[in-house]
Amino acid sequence: MFVPLFVVVGAVVVVVDARSWWQAVVLSAGVVATLVAFVRWAAGDVLRVALACLVVTAAVWPFSVLVVGGGAAFFGISCVGAFVIPQLSRRRGWAAAALVGYVAAVGAARLLVSHEDVPDVLIRYVLIPTGVTVVLTGLMFPNKRFYDVVAELEEAREREAELAVARERVRFASDLHDIQGHTLHVVKLKTALAQKLVDSDAERAKQELREIHALVSDTITQTKELAYAQRRLNLSAELENARNLFEAAGIDVRIKREADVDPGASELLGQVLRETTTNILRHAQATQVRITLSESSISIVNDGAQQAPLPELRGLAALEQRVAADGGELTVEQDNGQFRTAAAFPHQRSKAEGNR
Repeated sequence: MFVPLFVVVGAVVVVVDARSWWQAVVLSAGVVATLVAFVRWAAGDVLRVALACLVVTAAVWPFSVLVVGGGAAFFGISCVGAFVIPQLSRRRGWAAAALVGYVAAVGAARLLVSHEDVPDVLIRYVLIPTGVTVVLTGLMFPNKRFYDVVAELEEAREREAELAVARERVRFASDLHDIQGHTLHVVKLKTALAQKLVDSDAERAKQELREIHALVSDTITQTKELAYAQRRLNLSAELENARNLFEAAGIDVRIKREADVDPGASELLGQVLRETTTNILRHAQATQVRITLSESSISIVNDGAQQAPLPELRGLAALEQRVAADGGELTVEQDNGQFRTAAAFPHQRSKAEGNR
């Protein structure tokens, strides 16, 4: 957007100061160097061309003052210096002072070759060029800070996007674990049961194999739905599934409903129930399981817990993060051989009460 402006200003400098074609060529070299420095500055790598552009524009300014007798060519050295100095890693103040001093000293050198009035020379060749250089350089320091902030914001946005992708991958992996990890363990249990029954109760063994086939088919369907973000857990189905699994494993299960579950919390409670069911079957020697449901909470208590500190269950750790992300709280307790997993979603209850 500013390139045309620099071209116009550069053309004015050449037209106003040049007295011949070769002077126009020299002055144009300063304009070209200024344009190159600006383009590279806008691209963020002005330091790559800084030395060459500074040498050219620094040479054009005394040429204009001492040979041409023009006072506008400071435009080049002032702009290039203003682009370069804020990008320096250190001693920027000294560099700015050197730039201003150079512009002023070259302008004052006009007094050595000119018979013009001293005040006019000082105003045209010293005060105006030096003042403009100070203003341009001073403005570029906060301008650089502004662009640094913009760059930091862009970098933060990119990191946030990468983090969002990572979180989505973790969520997908967790959901995949819920589906396939749960199913594989159930298949293992049912296969073992079918092996025991194949000689003593062939019909029951066939029934178990049919259930395994149906379970695997359902898991394939759920995996496909997960890939298209269509999977939704059904709490009633999860309760029935948990009951069947516990009974198949010889575990006595009791389900108590203290209130109708809020639809908004149903899927969340289903996730907790599924993960807890899998953990009980895998890690506990349970004989009894008690499941209590309220409007926006669930509690699962089982016996047969190991007499040791709480085990580090990666599934529960991931579930705790998901519960917290939905505004809930997951509680895990172990006492006297009993293991309790509970989850509550108070915000779901608040929303339900607000809708009444």
